[in-house]
Amino acid sequence: MISRLSQLARHLSVGSRSGLLGPATAAISSSSSSSSGGRVLPRAMASADERNSRTIHTAACLIIGDEVLGGKTTDTNSAYMAKWCFSLGINLKRVEVVEDDEAEIIEAVQRMSDRYDFVVTSGGIGPTHDDITYQSIAKAFGLKLILHQEAYERMKKLTKPHHSHPNFSWDVESPAKTARLRMVQLPTDESRDLAKQALFPRDTLWVPICVVNGNVHILPGVPRLFESLLEGLKPFIIERLVDPEGKGIHRVIISTPMSESSVASYLTELAAKVEPKGVKVGSYPRWGKKNNSVTLVGRDIEYIESIAPEVIENVRGKRVNSEDEED
Repeated sequence: MISRLSQLARHLSVGSRSGLLGPATAAISSSSSSSSGGRVLPRAMASADERNSRTIHTAACLIIGDEVLGGKTTDTNSAYMAKWCFSLGINLKRVEVVEDDEAEIIEAVQRMSDRYDFVVTSGGIGPTHDDITYQSIAKAFGLKLILHQEAYERMKKLTKPHHSHPNFSWDVESPAKTARLRMVQLPTDESRDLAKQALFPRDTLWVPICVVNGNVHILPGVPRLFESLLEGLKPFIIERLVDPEGKGIHRVIISTPMSESSVASYLTELAAKVEPKGVKVGSYPRWGKKNNSVTLVGRDIEYIESIAPEVIENVRGKRVNSEDEED
């Protein structure tokens, strides 16, 4: 209870910064900024179009669904996104899971949109009453839910008949049609180019990637769809990556028989030495296994490769392609 009260107090003390006062007054800390028109603007002043065009340094993932928090299903989408971001050189800074609760979704998506360049949400866009992602995100940014005509036409064309609705017709109003229409009523900013607000990466899927506030990308929670659409998103963002050639981030994994405590001092010195080069040193115990893991992660491949032999020698290790290679 004390922890919950302290969190509430903290949110109230930074009301406008966390977005609790609504999109018009939502702001981020002054340390984050972006360039526009030759001058530096606080991120909260950035327009949706500016957010939609800025270089992508950081990302966040919001998983939405009671079934994940209740243990009914296991979230695999955040892990897939983590690997996807790593391969593209995007720094995934945060992953959160929230329940199907409007207030929770609004708070999280406003905060993430303000703080990170690229945001992906997963889940809560189906036809049932508990699928409230679209309506919640629309409220978060003061938008209307509007039938997206292209998504609707694609839905009619690509949706296969289902045995539970043998007499279903798109030309006849029915509860089933109303439920389906929930999935193509998208948060829409009528002042902006509609083509930037709904992307269709796959010709075989009617499901759009709805883009809100320029940097929030709403994806379905079904892993097969999430993965396909996320992969299809690459061509839309490739030119905005730190490294448009897609070299991504480099990782060296070293398997060592030494305990963490025996290499801790060396790794502390190493981390301080390589940090100015943008390299992170990781140490991971592997309980019940004969070896532990040390990793070197960064963008400067040549530098990482130049120090790898020294690290291997100092931890009496061996370079491997995966942590379990030596098991």
